[in-house]
Amino acid sequence: MKWTLVFVFAALTTAFAVHAQSQAGARPYKVVFDLTTDDQADQTAVLRWLREVAAASPGSEMEVVMYARGIGLVMPERSSKIEEVKQAIGSPHVSFKVCEIAMKNQNVAKSQLLPNVMTVPDGIGEIVSKQTQGWGYIKVVAR
Repeated sequence: MKWTLVFVFAALTTAFAVHAQSQAGARPYKVVFDLTTDDQADQTAVLRWLREVAAASPGSEMEVVMYARGIGLVMPERSSKIEEVKQAIGSPHVSFKVCEIAMKNQNVAKSQLLPNVMTVPDGIGEIVSKQTQGWGYIKVVAR
């Protein structure tokens, strides 16, 4: 009887430890993705990463900051990924932000962007701001 109790206690302790470790790896975090190209592989990668992070770590905050040619991802007339972007925008912990400097340089009006895409005065400044707030940083390069 004594050994049975010891065995049961050891099994429960091990199960609890394994469960705690698996939960620790799934803790939500905050990450900003830096997209500067209109390369299809890069666009596909960032959209895949958004889905994968959301699945692996629900509640994680994710932001895609686009400047230079990256802004094409959220422009219906330029992007072949619009349906995937719309789906990502509908996620509660995902945001897409476009640099207003890039918009000005490319003569892009806010009305040319998908609804619910936000703009920021300076894309690089947005990324730096997120990093100073403790956000992780990922440069989108799929190659």
